[in-house]
Amino acid sequence: MSLPDSIEERRKLGNQVRQQVLGTGYTGQTAAKADPFYSNFLEFTVDHCWANVWLRPGLEHRTRSMLNIAMLSVMGRWHEFEVHVKGALNNGVTREEIAEVLLQAGVYGGVPIASEGFRRAKDVFAREDAAAAVTKG
Repeated sequence: MSLPDSIEERRKLGNQVRQQVLGTGYTGQTAAKADPFYSNFLEFTVDHCWANVWLRPGLEHRTRSMLNIAMLSVMGRWHEFEVHVKGALNNGVTREEIAEVLLQAGVYGGVPIASEGFRRAKDVFAREDAAAAVTKG
């Protein structure tokens, strides 16, 4: 897939990928908070992350999600880590694969990083399980 030439078309596709990966709940919340100040940052991330790198054909979205989990855990960026754990689940990454990514991060980034990553991922899983139970019931 070649990337569209126009900024507007790339932004539209980037927003679609962002919504697909992060979910409408998260993207709707950030859009609702998008005052003129925050809109600058939101536009920046859509343009550079989602409308550029995430649209590239070189890696599948699930692979990009696993890489994000590894990098964000090693950097200790826990809010974004949790957002991307949910995104990874949306992209078909299994809980077992997330555990493997965290073990890999633990070897190269340190055991305390993996420990916190497992705790945070379990919290995300619990929220996802609770949301699924509400949807079923």
